[in-house]
Amino acid sequence: MSENSNTNLLRRLHDALHADATTLSAIMADHDTEVIAAALRNPALESSHLLQLLQRPELPGTIIQAICSHHLSGEYRLRCAIVRHPAVTPALAHQMLEGLPLFELLNLCTLPGYSADIRLAAQRQIVSRLPTEPLGNKLTLTRRASATLLPHLLAEGDKRIIDIALNNPRLKEAALHQFLRSAAATADTISAIARHPRWNQRPNLRLAILNNPRTPRVWFIQFVPKLPRIQQRNLRHSGKLTAMQKKWLEEILPR
Repeated sequence: MSENSNTNLLRRLHDALHADATTLSAIMADHDTEVIAAALRNPALESSHLLQLLQRPELPGTIIQAICSHHLSGEYRLRCAIVRHPAVTPALAHQMLEGLPLFELLNLCTLPGYSADIRLAAQRQIVSRLPTEPLGNKLTLTRRASATLLPHLLAEGDKRIIDIALNNPRLKEAALHQFLRSAAATADTISAIARHPRWNQRPNLRLAILNNPRTPRVWFIQFVPKLPRIQQRNLRHSGKLTAMQKKWLEEILPR
């Protein structure tokens, strides 16, 4: 390195360490990682400078690591920007996810451009928070949830959640089948599925409804006569139905 180049670098390093907040904005565009690392130690550094820096996709992992270690990195806007950066490692991304708001985590699960590892980690964070989230957040989450998140929301068993989930275009039949076989299904939620035009014509779901011990009589009247005879016979011998449900079957089906 020439003497002039060395002098220039020393001047830039000095400025990065001691500049005021306004000057730091210009320094964030410097392409020398030593200068950027020095700027991260400047007491005048603000979160806006770090957000500006994180807009640069070519930043090396060492700078991302230094940003994550900075005391300002606890701010949720910075955590979001760090997780989105292409140079962030999975370990750092997981560390940053812990402080993100619920719906920012949801964005990581549903928007394109994120790795499968990040999506899975964000989903796990959401699932771990579900028991303590207010109902309003759960309802909004259900409207926007991905196919992999919806089974966890169905497991809450709340009819208001079920009603919204049934209209979510990402809901899969397998998730409803799993729900109908679970203890979370109630007469009200079973009926919501049984009357829904998107789902009530599906043979596997009809069988799951009829094999649930909490299914009301009306759905036996509606669905049983339309079953193939072998399924009617199997239903008569099902060990899952209550004595009352079997009585309904005897009333509906001829011997």
